[in-house]
Amino acid sequence: MKKKLANLLEESINRCIEKGFLKPCTLPPIEVDLPREDSHGDYASNVAMTLASIQRKKPRAIAEDIVASINDRNSMLESIEIAGPGFINFFIRQDFWVTLLKEPDMLKSRFGESSIGGGKRVLVEFVSANPTGPLHIGHARGAVTGDVIARILEASGYFVSREYYINDAGNQMNLLGRSIYYRYRELFGEEEAFPQDCYQGEYIADLAREIRDRDGNEHLHRKPDDAFAIFTEYGCESLMEGIREDLEAFGVTFDSYFSEKELYRNEGVTRLIEELMDKGFVYREGDTLWFKTTDFGDDKDRVVVRETGEPTYFAADIGYHKSKFDRGYDMVIDIWGADHHGYIPRIYAGIQAIGRERSALHIILVQLVNLLRDGIPVAMSTRAGEFVTLREVLDEVGRDAARYNFLMRRSNSHLDFDLELAKKQSNENPVYYVQYAHARIASIMRTAMERGFDIPGYDDVDLSLLKLEEEMELVKAIDRFPDVIEGSARSLEPHRIPFYSNDLASSFHSYYNRNRILGDDAELSRTRLFLVKNVGLVLGNALRFLGVTAPERM
Repeated sequence: MKKKLANLLEESINRCIEKGFLKPCTLPPIEVDLPREDSHGDYASNVAMTLASIQRKKPRAIAEDIVASINDRNSMLESIEIAGPGFINFFIRQDFWVTLLKEPDMLKSRFGESSIGGGKRVLVEFVSANPTGPLHIGHARGAVTGDVIARILEASGYFVSREYYINDAGNQMNLLGRSIYYRYRELFGEEEAFPQDCYQGEYIADLAREIRDRDGNEHLHRKPDDAFAIFTEYGCESLMEGIREDLEAFGVTFDSYFSEKELYRNEGVTRLIEELMDKGFVYREGDTLWFKTTDFGDDKDRVVVRETGEPTYFAADIGYHKSKFDRGYDMVIDIWGADHHGYIPRIYAGIQAIGRERSALHIILVQLVNLLRDGIPVAMSTRAGEFVTLREVLDEVGRDAARYNFLMRRSNSHLDFDLELAKKQSNENPVYYVQYAHARIASIMRTAMERGFDIPGYDDVDLSLLKLEEEMELVKAIDRFPDVIEGSARSLEPHRIPFYSNDLASSFHSYYNRNRILGDDAELSRTRLFLVKNVGLVLGNALRFLGVTAPERM
């Protein structure tokens, strides 16, 4: 409906220009939204206000011209009102609302999809946790955020690739090898203090035991640096395998894994820095090389090569983002932990220096998760090295509850995740509430068929029988679903979908509890059956976009 009204407004504005009521101009985006109050209509637009400065005319006068020129050839509108300084409020005819059920009935699993992406190529890089330990719940929130953003973009006509950046070079990997090596020596009675700067988790001892079981004591006789390299490689490969397994259990897979080591092959980072120096973006102070990020709005310049000659992580990140764009992606999306907020300006500086538009990169920050049990903070897991792992959460609450609950707030807002609530089979649990609505509708369909009803299509029912306010509320909610998905894709905000899903489930449960779907009136029963069938269709599509199962029975 929003698109229909936006098209109606655009046609009317062009008609006003042709008649000379408005000056020729480039039209701003026409926004049609739900009004804050029901008394203000079904939809409202502020297009008259956005045109006022362009037309140098009072917005209310513009609104009057637009409304007078609207040609409602499809007889959608009950009435149009102009409110306040120039809002245009639309009241839709009830008998037109119900005709909109034809689209979901026709499109079925494709209802909610669109072509707004136009086939543009998008790379979504997310999780990218250092392979120095298992994934924790902070990584989990970023994982489901990235996965659902990718799903939404694919449904919106983008060609999407998912990538995991493996930080397998640098000090953190050397430290991993050292940590395993010291635990390995302990297994053979080599008594020495375990360095405090090493990784402390029990998983380090597990890796050491695996190497002992495979190789015996042969590494005790190696030079430490040689042993470190072996242990680093083993630890990285083993931890990455565990990370992949945990992510797959979480319903998250990747199209590619990009190794940081690739950036340094053939001195790729060094050559990139030389190119940036030739362009005047990098300068030398003594033995240190600095990137002029202040030219692009950063608060200070940043080091790209230390005085030791070692490139910084920032240098590698410029190279990595150059690689992303060189591979032909039109848009790049990075999903980071909120603690990387200060890193954003330098990355934007980096991509502009390599000749890319700032708008081609989108950085989404994911805030921390507070883990609770019945409202009480959960003590950290000593087994996992002072953090709660993704695997522990999955084992306790399951994939569906974990994914849905991680998506219940904006990614840049702190999230309270209550383990006990996530396991409840009651209306208090958001995912259960939505899944139960879907399962209840599936049960209604089975009961209908047992009673001899065929599941009706759009042309098989008399939609004029839908007269109740709750029925119209469901019809309007179904019609909004494509707008929700498109809005989520444009804003990169997946939390909009669970919000919508819970609202739709609530409306359905309320309707079901007050009204009989299958009653004595066969025609009314068939029409209501058609309505709730489409509610179930939309709930199923929404859950699929979220990577959550849509059960037929519960």
